[in-house]
Amino acid sequence: MTIPANRRRFLGLIATAPLGVAGASTAARAAQAVAPVSPTPVPPPAAVALTDDERRRLTDFPWLARYAEDNARITAAATPVKLVFMGDSITQGWPDKHPAFFAAEGRVCRGISGQTTPQMVLRMMADVIALKPRAVHIMAGTNDIAGNTGPMTLQQTQDNLAAMAMLAKASGIAVLLASVPPAARYYWRPGLDTVTPIAAINQWLASYAATHGHTFVDYHGAMQDGAGGMRPGLAYDGVHPTEAGYAVMEQVLSPILAAKGFS
Repeated sequence: MTIPANRRRFLGLIATAPLGVAGASTAARAAQAVAPVSPTPVPPPAAVALTDDERRRLTDFPWLARYAEDNARITAAATPVKLVFMGDSITQGWPDKHPAFFAAEGRVCRGISGQTTPQMVLRMMADVIALKPRAVHIMAGTNDIAGNTGPMTLQQTQDNLAAMAMLAKASGIAVLLASVPPAARYYWRPGLDTVTPIAAINQWLASYAATHGHTFVDYHGAMQDGAGGMRPGLAYDGVHPTEAGYAVMEQVLSPILAAKGFS
C-alpha cells in the first residue's frame, strides 16, 4: 500500500523528534535519578525550668509529705489533739509570729503557704482526720481567689470548703469556719479585684456555718479598714498578718475556744 506523502512527512517528524519531557518514554522517566531528601532534624523541646513549688505540684499536688513525719509521730504516741488549724500561709505563719498561742496543749498547725482549697481537701484525711482532734479550724480561700493553682469559681471554693466540713463532721470533729481575712489587693496578682470575692466567700461561710451547726469565726470584721483592706499595722504586705494582726485574731478566737471547751 502506498503511504500518502503528507502521512510520510508526519511519521518522519515523529521518528526524528528529540525526547522532551512530554515525549519521554515511561522507562526513561523511571530511569531518571530521584535526589534523596535529607530530613531536617527536629530539635528536642527546650527543657522547662520549674520552680520547687511547681515540681512539687506535679509529684505531690497536696504536699502530703509536708507533715507526714509529724503526723506519724503524733499518731504513734497517741498524743491527744484538741484543735488542728488547716489553712494556707496565714495559718502557717501563725505559730512563727505567736508561738505562745500554739504552745497550748493539743494545738496543731497544718497550714501550707500558697495552698488552695483543692489541695487542702486532699490533705484532710492525713493532716486532720487521722490525728483525731476534737475540732478543726479551717481558714482558706485567699489563694483560690488569686488562682494559685488555676482559675476557680466561687462555687468551686464553696464546694471544697463544704467537703472539708463534711469530712470533719462525719468523723465526729467540731468545725470552726474562719472568714477570709481582708485584703485590698494581692501583691502577686496585681490588678485583681479581691474585695468582692472575699466578701462573697465570707457571706457564704457565715450562712453555711449557721445552717450546718458549725462555728463561724469572723476575723474579717475585726481586721478590715472599712474599705475591704487590712487596718494599718495588722499585715506587713496587705495580706499576711503581723504580730499585731495575729493578736487581733486571737482576741476573736480565744473566747470562742473557751466557750466550746477547746482552749
